[in-house]
Amino acid sequence: MTSARHSLLLLVLFVVLAVGSLFAGLLFGSVDVPFTEIVRALLSPADSVSHQIVWQLRVPRVLAAFACGGLLALAGALLQILLRNPLADPYILGVSGGAAVGALVAMLLGWGLILTNLTSLAGALAAIAIVFGLSFRAGDWNLYRLLLTGVVLSAGSTAVTTLILTLAPASDVKGMLFWLMGDVSRAEELLPAWITLIIVTVVSMLFSGSLNVLSLGQMKAKTLGVAVLPLQVGIYFGASLATVAALMLAGAIGFVGLIVPHAVRLLGVSDFRWLLPLSVLLGGGFLTVADTLARTLWAPQQLPVGVLTALLGVPMLLLLLSRKR
Repeated sequence: MTSARHSLLLLVLFVVLAVGSLFAGLLFGSVDVPFTEIVRALLSPADSVSHQIVWQLRVPRVLAAFACGGLLALAGALLQILLRNPLADPYILGVSGGAAVGALVAMLLGWGLILTNLTSLAGALAAIAIVFGLSFRAGDWNLYRLLLTGVVLSAGSTAVTTLILTLAPASDVKGMLFWLMGDVSRAEELLPAWITLIIVTVVSMLFSGSLNVLSLGQMKAKTLGVAVLPLQVGIYFGASLATVAALMLAGAIGFVGLIVPHAVRLLGVSDFRWLLPLSVLLGGGFLTVADTLARTLWAPQQLPVGVLTALLGVPMLLLLLSRKR
């Protein structure tokens, strides 16, 4: 089987799985809604309880979960090629740490959701600016300095986050922990996340040929005529934009950006023309399934979706690694 045919079959399979994950998210929940009622609510508007459950609760939630998973998987794939590090994930450069500090400070002060989102966004943007400013000097882009700056900033943000959790009243700690572990239920504005996902994916696909060359190494890429520095800067800001959009939508959800690109590579796909869309589909479907389980396993109590992504993702990746020569 040729590589292109193999990738095409995987693409068809992932599309089917993604659609299946979305429909499973609509079908299962803390309230049992028959399959026929789900279909009827989707196809025809009606003033019924089933229609309200589907359109007001479940449809926004599954769309939020899919967009967030796709954004994290895309950001992870881009950062892994930028840093040439298989351990890179969307949070390795301190973006989530900055966002967490901003969000938790707002929660500690008792601010509302809008101000919490704004301070979280400000923290994420500040982290992006600090890391870029310290690693890009006089036209020199040092990836080792970039990685080290991000790791140091993440460590500092973790210390500040721990301090805030220690000082916070007990009544606020649970909400803070849900933000830190990811919570799709608080997602409200879906359109910015979906627009970001579409734009970053399309632009990345347009440069997929250059990304394939860059994966061979910077020197080879320069020799083959690739403008390496502008491409690296574009990857950094594209991945950062995708990460920020995911953080604003559902908080910090771990493991998705790390394991999904790995899983796609372990399935035999290394060409970025296929790797990027496959990662988006697998990441979106994976997080949608995880969120569906998070709100149904112990219903009506809801689990942080970040816990489920770890419990599902780690065994899956270990299985793929054990089957790979």
